[in-house]
Amino acid sequence: MKRRALMSVSDKSGILEFARELVKMDVEILSTGGTRKHLEDNGVPTTAVDEVTGFPEILGGRVKTLHPLIHGGLLAKHDDSEHQQQMSDNGIAPIEFVCVNLYPFRETIAKPDVTVDDAIENIDIGGPTMLRSAAKNHAYVTVIVDSGDYEAVLAELREQQTTSPELRRKLAAKVFRHTAAYDAYISNYLTELTDEQYPEQLTLTYELSQALRYGENPHQKAAFYKSALGSDFSIAHATQLHGKELSYNNIQDANAALQIIKEFTMPASVAVKHMNPCGVGIGATLSESFKKAYEADSTSIFGGIVALNREVDLETAQQLSQIFLEIVIAPSFTEDALAELGKKKNIRLLTVPFETKRRDKWNTVTVEGGLLVQEPDTFGYGDADIRVVTERQPTEQELEALKLGWSVVKHVKSNAIVVCDESMTLGVGAGQMNRVGAAAIALEQAADKAQGAAMASDAFFPMADTVEAAAKAGIKAIIQPGGSKKDQESIDAANAHGIAMVFTGVRHFKH
Repeated sequence: MKRRALMSVSDKSGILEFARELVKMDVEILSTGGTRKHLEDNGVPTTAVDEVTGFPEILGGRVKTLHPLIHGGLLAKHDDSEHQQQMSDNGIAPIEFVCVNLYPFRETIAKPDVTVDDAIENIDIGGPTMLRSAAKNHAYVTVIVDSGDYEAVLAELREQQTTSPELRRKLAAKVFRHTAAYDAYISNYLTELTDEQYPEQLTLTYELSQALRYGENPHQKAAFYKSALGSDFSIAHATQLHGKELSYNNIQDANAALQIIKEFTMPASVAVKHMNPCGVGIGATLSESFKKAYEADSTSIFGGIVALNREVDLETAQQLSQIFLEIVIAPSFTEDALAELGKKKNIRLLTVPFETKRRDKWNTVTVEGGLLVQEPDTFGYGDADIRVVTERQPTEQELEALKLGWSVVKHVKSNAIVVCDESMTLGVGAGQMNRVGAAAIALEQAADKAQGAAMASDAFFPMADTVEAAAKAGIKAIIQPGGSKKDQESIDAANAHGIAMVFTGVRHFKH
């Protein structure tokens, strides 16, 4: 009996060459619709599926391959006598090869103007059914969902006239990964339409972006996966212009830098080390903002990651090139800036589409045996109900400093304290087990610059000791959420030292 292959693809790359090679091997091609027309127009002989089934395509193409004469040929065990007898009794011939890929559902829903009707019509039914049937029966059927696998199949056919069990199982596993991801896109899209907040099952799917040399440490294996429909304003969708491959820690730090730079609209520079900001500066120009970010902590920035929210010009590039940096991220680089920074062999230069409006709906964090899901912390200074709780009102300059501190402290690991003026951070205390300890680190780093500066805290002061430390260092304005049982003690201490203090009513823990 002549060997048969079933082909129905939306992605037609490589299909002509693959089909021609199968025809040379005396394989009959069964096909449908646009795929059959494409093959026939290019001289590849085919047999229409409705010629096999004796039943026409109906319902606008919704039903064409869902037929026992097709699925019997896909699911029959070739060495099972009962199966073979039933196939003979019902005029069913086996199908040995299946080459199918699916309607572009993901690409459809990614369009900003997509309608629900368009999305629904791009839910493939026959395609996944054929793929699943063939993949289930991979002991006998070779199933291909990825055009990149055509050559591997042909290579084995040329060498041994059949495919190996190992290759068939590998391809079947890819099929089930593919259909699982496809169904995840559909389920998530429909779930969002129904506004189901916490579905009983959460189906997430990611695509391999790159295998990494190692993880946080050299003895740990690692890889980077990205969400195809996730935020464009992200390290996952960055374009690398120069430098060596990103590492696991690079990606973590770059992500942290991008989350901070999103807080600013005026020219800003953010330097990150170990996922905490070590320097943040704003200014009239990008060059001015970077100068301030560098001066904020000229020691910690060494070997750090820098994110900037304007095109990098030559002046800024020359400043950046004076120190060792792992990564520079920006919307773009001028040609001369790229040439200047490109002199440094290992620095990674990345661009990210800052103008995008698509953001991730959820943040996820794995724990052993589970997954935590939460909304991103997008609550900013402009959203807060700022309430002055002290006798002294903050000056306009102090308010600008408080705004900057509040925008930065939400991105510092808790317990977190930021000391700053209106244009740059002066000290950052991160990840301490108590708040006064975080304040001590930030104030020590700020040193004399703390005189007249502002302090931001990610959570309330449980007692007045942090205010006392701030007053001793010369802090003149404090921003914190409030909400402690001992708020009045902190307010009294601020009043006693002439400090203006404002409450936001919202904390920014970051674990």
